Amino acid sequence: MEESLSLLDKIKKTFDCDNVDVRTYSPLTLAFMGDCVFEIVIRSIVVERGNRQAGSLHKAKTAVVNAKVQARMIEALMEELTEEERAVYKRGRNAKPHTVAKNASVNDYRKATGLEALFGYLYLNGQEDRILELTKRGLELVDITI
Repeated sequence: MEESLSLLDKIKKTFDCDNVDVRTYSPLTLAFMGDCVFEIVIRSIVVERGNRQAGSLHKAKTAVVNAKVQARMIEALMEELTEEERAVYKRGRNAKPHTVAKNASVNDYRKATGLEALFGYLYLNGQEDRILELTKRGLELVDITI
């Protein structure tokens, strides 16, 4: 029976990537990865909910993948995070980004960066189920249906 590998494990194996201790990554590196992870989860939900025009898909995705909603989600999820997850979130939130969101307050942008750092950390640690759990619960808590 063949071992089931995660996408990340397959990427590492295919491209001969070194195993790096995720704790050594900067919070903005984690957020860089987490931004993509959160977006692919939401895009997957949007697409699986029905085939439609690209513009409609984009509109549904951007209703969730934005700093304001991400900030609301992480605020609602704080009590459900482990101590380790809270620490990763705070590192991301407190990082000094080199860019500023054009459609969000600085406070919301920083909170969203913290959420993205957490998702990047979880992904790089192979905790995809926890990402899905937090996404689902966060959407429920802020009353967003995709």
